[in-house]
Amino acid sequence: MSVPAALELQGLSKRYGEFTALHTVDLAIRPGEIFALLGPNGAGKTTMIGSVCGLVKKSSGTIRVFGKDLDQDPVGPRYDIGLVPQEINFDPFFTVAESLRIQLGYYGRPADEARIDEVLTALNLHTKKDAYTRALSGGMKRRLLIAKALVHKPRLVFLDEPTAGVDVELRRDLWTYVRKLATEGTTIVLTTHYLEEAEELADRVGIINEGRLLMVEDKATLLRRFGERRVVITFEQPQPGLSEAGKRFSAHLSEDGRTLTYVERDGCAPSGELLRALYAEGQLISDVETRRSRMEDVLIEILRGRSQQAA
Repeated sequence: MSVPAALELQGLSKRYGEFTALHTVDLAIRPGEIFALLGPNGAGKTTMIGSVCGLVKKSSGTIRVFGKDLDQDPVGPRYDIGLVPQEINFDPFFTVAESLRIQLGYYGRPADEARIDEVLTALNLHTKKDAYTRALSGGMKRRLLIAKALVHKPRLVFLDEPTAGVDVELRRDLWTYVRKLATEGTTIVLTTHYLEEAEELADRVGIINEGRLLMVEDKATLLRRFGERRVVITFEQPQPGLSEAGKRFSAHLSEDGRTLTYVERDGCAPSGELLRALYAEGQLISDVETRRSRMEDVLIEILRGRSQQAA
């Protein structure tokens, strides 16, 4: 018997009058994976998450959480969902611990001090356990939002820009805890503008723009397909022109003749062959520098390519 997807969307659409925020999105997210949903501001990421979490009323389509259709049971499956929203939204008159106890009650969970302590410790909030939330710094408030989303042990967690505007320490703490949750079987959906987070954490990546899901791909495959390896070779002496080896590999010689740049894409000859060809020509090389594409480069290339196609 096949295991149902943690989240399955079929034809999900959301319209606000004449404006369509989501265009018939189809997506299946596997249990236990870390899925990064990437796109520019206004692409539809938060609308999609809000539709699943009950904050946005969809216009059409089907949403299933662990195989359960939210049209048939709009409440039960959502007890297994946790959400870290972009906005800070808790009562300033409770302590940190009280906020988490109340959160457990919202999700029908019994009081669990051990779980509260576990989450506070994981997010370096334990020393603030008895502090009023209004007295927390901005970074500590963000940590509390994350703790609230996780304290009831959800099976599916949405992290919507969880580290926006916070310190490096929190980002590293969260990365560590997200990996731990995934190894325990929790499904994570992450949206972020810090694309190194997606590159560091995600198993798969979905790219959305203008309400359309452009692509879903394994992270490694995506980086290999759309990424590149840029190799810059510095010669000991300026070259008068592009050599036969440089021409054969479609490399680019700088105006001063000192450096040769070769872009190695998926399916291209490896840069090592170019280096061997240059050595065979008797070229004297003083330095070789390489740089691989990051997730940011890939995202920009895909969005730019789709914009050009639309134009």
